[in-house]
Amino acid sequence: MNIALIGPGKVAHLHAQATQQLPGATLVAVCGRNPDKTADFARQYSIAPYTNVAQMVTRENVDVCVVLTPHPNHRDPTVAALLAGANVLVEKPLAASVADCDAMIAAAKQAGKLLSVVSQRRFYAPSQRIREAIDSGKIGLPALGMVQMLGWRDEAYYRSDPWRGSWAHEGGGVLVNQAPHQLDLLLWYMGEPVSVYGQWRNVNHPYIEVEDTAAAIVQFKNGGIGNIVASNSQRPGLYGKVHIHGSSGASVGVQTDGGSMFIAGRSGIQEPPVNDIWMVPGEESMLEQFKAEDHAFFGQINALTHYFGLQLADFCAAIREERPPAVTAEDGRRVVQLFEAIYESQRTGQAVQL
Repeated sequence: MNIALIGPGKVAHLHAQATQQLPGATLVAVCGRNPDKTADFARQYSIAPYTNVAQMVTRENVDVCVVLTPHPNHRDPTVAALLAGANVLVEKPLAASVADCDAMIAAAKQAGKLLSVVSQRRFYAPSQRIREAIDSGKIGLPALGMVQMLGWRDEAYYRSDPWRGSWAHEGGGVLVNQAPHQLDLLLWYMGEPVSVYGQWRNVNHPYIEVEDTAAAIVQFKNGGIGNIVASNSQRPGLYGKVHIHGSSGASVGVQTDGGSMFIAGRSGIQEPPVNDIWMVPGEESMLEQFKAEDHAFFGQINALTHYFGLQLADFCAAIREERPPAVTAEDGRRVVQLFEAIYESQRTGQAVQL
């Protein structure tokens, strides 16, 4: 499959490297608004530079476009790529608003193409163990879901790109940029949300407009409840965790991120993802085995590109097999709906019905 990138920024290098390592995929082009920056990126990977999405898709016979622009700018290149005949994988979040998500999903249906969002933490072995435990009934019904994402972003991070830290150009703060991976896992495990009450604050980043901290209570269609705490205000970063407590009393959890958290272009992944709770009856002793397996695997891979590669491989297979991808556009929309509802709840002081 011919793969093209839209947006030659910092994270684009990781996607380029992941694509070049993937059997059956060929990185052919990159598209950006800045001709010089785009041409420089293209030279590094020996691919063709473009400034027009539709032209790139047509001329390079592109099968998949990966959209890597700032969040409020996801809609237009996605729609252009879909209508030109490419399938599209969008870096998280799918968009900065539900309205943009709906426009993108409508364009995919109109074009008969696949649309998905990058949620590579679903492909972590400890994340998949939780999904399997839920599906096999090992914890009963998911009754209580908890997200704790306690990270840190310094002033240099927010100054590193002109779009960071503003409502107009980033679309939000920690909820939009750092938390979508954990929010996606929460929804993957707990199911459809029906109401949200949330609040946000700017605790210690006075030089940005958007939130660095947010908390929310979520009610789910299955009767379960959820708690979300997400923050960029804990120096140098603590962890990102998703815990699921079942109706049987059994609990399972994943630490998706540990220590100082990954920043594209500035740092690596410090710690392997691991199951940090595993209280399935009869399987309690397996926690240490899981951790040992995950530490060993982490030492054998480049974690910055490996999981992007797994998701891209699944997306390409879904195109060939004419099936939905592991992560659907509707999954991405639910994450956007969730953080948009938290912002709305802050404005009104009321719970938001979904």
